[in-house]
Amino acid sequence: MKKASVDLDSFDRKLLRLLQRRGRASYVEMGEAVNLSESACLRRVRALEEAGVIGRYAAVIDERAVGLPLSVFVTVTLSSQAEAALSAFEKAIATVREVAECYLMTGGSDYLLRLVVRDVDDLERVHAQELTRIPGVVRVSSSIAMRTVVKRAELPL
Repeated sequence: MKKASVDLDSFDRKLLRLLQRRGRASYVEMGEAVNLSESACLRRVRALEEAGVIGRYAAVIDERAVGLPLSVFVTVTLSSQAEAALSAFEKAIATVREVAECYLMTGGSDYLLRLVVRDVDDLERVHAQELTRIPGVVRVSSSIAMRTVVKRAELPL
């Protein structure tokens, strides 16, 4: 499951920083920004895509603007930490549309989720109809974020 780290030179890092800020930049714009030709930028970006460094391109959507203003952090504890139980939970949780992020954790809980929901009623629905119905879930605890202080879409390259 672990992906090997890719050796990145200064041009690769510059291209990645630019793409993190402006994913729709043209190869001409990239070349001007990093002092490479358009064709060199194209080759490098394709190599980064093939190596899995660039996994996909996506728009960053404002959650509030689309009616999903609440971020809720949820810890989930399972009855077993056997590989089969973890795999079954991960398969099930991937189908819950409100789950924006899911992490396998160390410590007191097995998973940490970030949900995006419309309101507390929507959270209650997800809790009752989705999360607690997943086989093996024995504890669910939620905390509603009052305000986002830092949310970066860029990695520190």
